[in-house]
Amino acid sequence: MASTMDDTDIDNPTGTDTQGVLQYLGSEHLAPAASLLLTAYTDDPLFQAIFQAQKEGYEQRLRAAIREELAAFFEAGQPMYGLFDGDTLEGVVCLTRASKGNPLQRFWHWRLRMLLTAGLVSTRHMLEKERVIAEAMPVSDYHMLSFIAVHPRYQQRGLGELLVRAAENVLEDDIESAGIAVYATRSQYARFFEQRGYTLLRDVKVGDLRGQLLFHTRND
Repeated sequence: MASTMDDTDIDNPTGTDTQGVLQYLGSEHLAPAASLLLTAYTDDPLFQAIFQAQKEGYEQRLRAAIREELAAFFEAGQPMYGLFDGDTLEGVVCLTRASKGNPLQRFWHWRLRMLLTAGLVSTRHMLEKERVIAEAMPVSDYHMLSFIAVHPRYQQRGLGELLVRAAENVLEDDIESAGIAVYATRSQYARFFEQRGYTLLRDVKVGDLRGQLLFHTRND
């Protein structure tokens, strides 16, 4: 999924004012994390397409989907980290693990909750997005960067760099994962990751939206 880093993070990879403490997200953090991600992803082209931004109720559908995604990640024990300054959540990074024995597929209870909250069309689009990206991947065992965002209030401090490093630490701890994939829907998002060692695999079209699939290969 695309990131929501700002131009300062992109043009200044090391940052000049990094701060914050990385912490694994617990159940008590899911609500503030969902609020942060809603703020960050409301204008993301992919989500606008999937959740039909042109129709009434777009923000409600997106909010429901983000909540369901985080709940599903938490229940499955997927790696989710937040950047905290005291009790303030400044940024979030979430990864999902795909493998031959555990593909990025949704359990029936997730699908049911999504149908009830985000609707049939949006649920179908979410599943189609995952199918298209999975088929485009050249490896079967990898991590997918599902969410990465810094709250607009705390951008221009290099916090995006810390979130990327957290994702790389997850990769280092999983020797069976070939790397981390990310789907970027804007050129500045792709540039952000390319500056941090991600390479372009191919252009991938999800519905009518064309984005770039990038991959960070683990260093053995």
